[in-house]
Amino acid sequence: MSDDIRHPTRLPCGADDSIFKLGSLPIVSIDILLRWKMKVQKMTPAVLLVLMAGFGAASAALAADVAVLRAQATAVFGPLPEAMPGAAGDTSERRALGERLYFDPILSLDRSQSCNTCHRLDAGRGGVDNEATSLGVKGERGGRNAPTVLNAGFQIAQFWDGRAANLTEQAKGPVLNPVEMAMPDEAAVLARLAADAEYPAAFSAAFPNDDAALSYHNMAEAIAAFERTLRSDDRFDDFLGGDDTALTSAELQGLETFINTGCTACHNGPLFGGNSYQKLGLVEPYTASTDPGREALTGNPADRGFFKVPMLRNVALTAPYFHDGKVATLEEAITLMARHQLGRELAQDEIASIAAFLRSLSDTKRGL
Repeated sequence: MSDDIRHPTRLPCGADDSIFKLGSLPIVSIDILLRWKMKVQKMTPAVLLVLMAGFGAASAALAADVAVLRAQATAVFGPLPEAMPGAAGDTSERRALGERLYFDPILSLDRSQSCNTCHRLDAGRGGVDNEATSLGVKGERGGRNAPTVLNAGFQIAQFWDGRAANLTEQAKGPVLNPVEMAMPDEAAVLARLAADAEYPAAFSAAFPNDDAALSYHNMAEAIAAFERTLRSDDRFDDFLGGDDTALTSAELQGLETFINTGCTACHNGPLFGGNSYQKLGLVEPYTASTDPGREALTGNPADRGFFKVPMLRNVALTAPYFHDGKVATLEEAITLMARHQLGRELAQDEIASIAAFLRSLSDTKRGL
């Protein structure tokens, strides 16, 4: 692999197909495989020693290449921080209140939907409903795909167009949105919460210094406090931490392909995105949608078609893809992103390679 961090060469994972053809054998397993071959195939100890010496050198070279790839990945991405912005001020009472509110349909007009309806955390889900667009209490569908709440607090802003500065501001929106939870106004929300047998005391415990603890802002702040706990753990961060067995050889190759293809121009930082805005159809126009993107928010025609770059942590759990939810599979999303954003037509093996790596970004506690 090249020492130039911007232009690595191909990992030698295919140097010996008899070892790497399964695409999942960790480096440390080479000597185990050779001992197995001696036992099963009657290889003599002398031949084994010669082969092990050769494979030892190959293994050392591969380990060095992996170290370079790790250094590059650390520079371009880096691990997820331990805590989201704002988490230092959260108390256990505030987080507990937020969790209850998140799962409680009391916040919707007909008491049929909660935050979890569209951003599912139950049953190991990835913080989404896996629908193209989400169904509201009145049977209407929203205009954009529901993003994941996992790691959301690390992003520069919330919603596809970035119209909410943080998790608290985001939590205020869906409750009053007429297409989503459709509560008529803040007063109606507070009246419903105040009439509950437990919520007034829970708000007082969560916000002990507020004269009016039960407020619409505090409702959203409590939900945000809970959402700040939704930090995922994945094998990629284990790899960055020095675990050479965390990623398979196929996933390591996929990481290198992801970088070499140019995906990191937008998908960078610890979230693999979520930190900038970009035009969808930068090179080849994306004609499947007429959504104006950030232009509707800013009024600036130059922002037409611009959206927040989605984070790729847990991307394998959050299909379908894009702001319109029209892309069904991860492989199709990779194909279209390369075409529309980079002007490239990827080969099937490149697509499969990148997809293999992206699946390593899934929270190890979750999975469909």
